[in-house]
Order: sequence, then C-alpha cells, then structure tokens
Amino acid sequence: MPKMKSHSGTKKRFKVTGSGKVAHNRAGKRHLNEHKSSRRTRRLTGESTLATGPANKIKKLLAGRAGR
Repeated sequence: MPKMKSHSGTKKRFKVTGSGKVAHNRAGKRHLNEHKSSRRTRRLTGESTLATGPANKIKKLLAGRAGR
C-alpha cells in the first residue's frame, strides 16, 4: 500500500509547536488594510493557537509530518 500523503494546503497554513499545539496566522490581514484601524491590524499580527477540537482535525491532515 502507498504512503499516506499529508495535505498540501494544511502544511502551508499550520505548524505544530514543540508542545504539540497547532499554530496558525490570523485571518483578515492580507489585503484591504488601509481602511482597517491600526488597532485591528496590530491585533491580527503574529500567530495564534487552535482550540483542541479543530487542532485534532488539522493533526490528522498533517499525518505524515510532526502532527502525529
């Protein structure tokens, strides 16, 4: 049987931290930033961690990688 492949889109968007949490960038800061307040864009910078439920789904999609 062939190897399981990890989901390409998922591995571009998420990473698993050393402690096993799933990190991601917040949505809403890619474009049309001129009309958004500075406070809002600052809040959207940096990474955030996912809650346990969605994180388990993401780890399944990353099966071939560190997300086991």
